[in-house]
Amino acid sequence: MSVSLLSFCGSLRAASSNLALLTAAERLAPEGLSIERYDAIAELPHFSPDLDTQDRLPAIVRELRDRVAAADGLLFAVPEYMHCLPGSFKNALDWMVGCTRFPGKPVALAHVSDRHAFAPGQLEEVLRTMSAEIVAEAGFSLGLRTNDVTADRICGDSHLAGIISDGLERFRARLAHVCY
Repeated sequence: MSVSLLSFCGSLRAASSNLALLTAAERLAPEGLSIERYDAIAELPHFSPDLDTQDRLPAIVRELRDRVAAADGLLFAVPEYMHCLPGSFKNALDWMVGCTRFPGKPVALAHVSDRHAFAPGQLEEVLRTMSAEIVAEAGFSLGLRTNDVTADRICGDSHLAGIISDGLERFRARLAHVCY
């Protein structure tokens, strides 16, 4: 049985290490798990409750919510910027709040570095407030001390590739158990 993840890169940088991690995850996904990336975070309008109505909801937000609702689980790879979550990523989360199928949605958190002291906890707090189901055993950190990372380097390193593969397999198994 196949399960689907929708992944989100919290960085807008073209050479983002978090983007490299998600690209590697797509390549390393175990059989029975598909990963599709949401790439329109930068295009989302600033969140406003005035726009969060049935007749005023921007089409791009409706599409985001539809994709979140359709996914079996979500995978987030988010950097820390100035001891916080990046603003554009937090904006995407703000728009997800109105997705009626978000509460209880299984979420895994992936980290390139284990040096971020603030953003991981902030993200977990926001997700708990949104009623996400954080699947801790599916989360993983590569523990790298550099942002000079590519998907090829990650996939070519058996240790790093194993960390991702193991986390994704645990998430796949959890989602297959929940969904079927």
